[in-house]
Amino acid sequence: MKKSKFVILGGGMVAGYAAKEFASRGLKSGELTILSVDGVVPYERPPLSKGFLAGKDDEAGIRINPEEFYGQHGIELCLGDEVTGLDAQNRTVRLRSGANIGFEKLVIATGASPKTLDVPGADLPGVCYLRSMHDSKQIRDRAANAKRAVVVGSGFIGMEVASVLAQKNLETTMILRDDRVWKNFFTPAMSRMFEQYFSARGVRFVKQSEVKEARGAGELAAVALADGTELSCELLVAGIGVRPATDVAAKSGLEVDNGVVVNEYLESSTPWILAAGDVANYHDLLFNKRRRVEHWDNAVSQGQHCAHMLTGERVPFVHVPYFFSDVFDLSYEFWGDTSGASEVVERGDLNSTSFSVWWLKQGHLTAAFTMNRPDKEREAAPRWIESKKPVHAADIKADSWPTG
Repeated sequence: MKKSKFVILGGGMVAGYAAKEFASRGLKSGELTILSVDGVVPYERPPLSKGFLAGKDDEAGIRINPEEFYGQHGIELCLGDEVTGLDAQNRTVRLRSGANIGFEKLVIATGASPKTLDVPGADLPGVCYLRSMHDSKQIRDRAANAKRAVVVGSGFIGMEVASVLAQKNLETTMILRDDRVWKNFFTPAMSRMFEQYFSARGVRFVKQSEVKEARGAGELAAVALADGTELSCELLVAGIGVRPATDVAAKSGLEVDNGVVVNEYLESSTPWILAAGDVANYHDLLFNKRRRVEHWDNAVSQGQHCAHMLTGERVPFVHVPYFFSDVFDLSYEFWGDTSGASEVVERGDLNSTSFSVWWLKQGHLTAAFTMNRPDKEREAAPRWIESKKPVHAADIKADSWPTG
């Protein structure tokens, strides 16, 4: 049986950034093994719904580290093989190929898998989901020969994919269950602005509806909606959420609840096993709550944190949740947590493409959204969320909140 001091279960962004951090901290050759069901070296995920999907980025351009990086640092990559079992107490993992690998410390970074449509015809070619490089290639190839596309869901994946497809001159329709886009995040004014922006660029919205059937003889040709309406399309991309990939962890006896349950150090119920990225349900010290974050920045930061932990730096993971998005020619950023906010403050003109939105709870800033705003606003947002110092609505409106 092969043995490795450190093993990362999953070859996504956590693995790529942890490997980079391990290398910078004096990792010895043979100490780290990365196990991945994916057949390629770790790569960035955001371009899959942005530049890579649009054809602007290639495979080499989205790798976290160059392919030769792993060999140069003595990091063993086991690609294209699935982990089928984890013996937490005896510290071994079993692969589908039959191999067993022993470890001293393990990081579970299995990510998440897309929720799928449960409707007739959902298995037709042309019905797609976006999670991996393979998925992005499949959508890109399908779009090249399509005239009409349907995007199900209006979260960040749905909005990014719709913007790329519309820019490829596909007749693009977004189907959403709610009465406005991204209702569980955007304020009504934000939803209205983005809907107008998308509509002006050819995207059609069908609200308070859902797909009931995918139709076609051998491949997708149309979708039927809840009210009986039929929309012709050759491509459907569903962005309706993900589920944390916890099967292996659950069967091993680790505590699992909406992800692998870890403490503020990212340690699981078995202390020599950590979890990071989309699969980790961690104790957030800033907001004093459990959370599982499905964004790029969290995977990067937690991958780096695991490298610190496993090389002797045992400190809690304290980090302001963050994500960014690009749609058409707009880019925006978000920090924090809007839940429980008692007041919302707007700066700029929400009928334009330059504004910011600030969420406050009991006199403290808990979240902020900025788009095309001065650096002082972007810099203030995470700093004041983390500081927990009082910030009042009048100060934000008057551009006079503390800057220290």
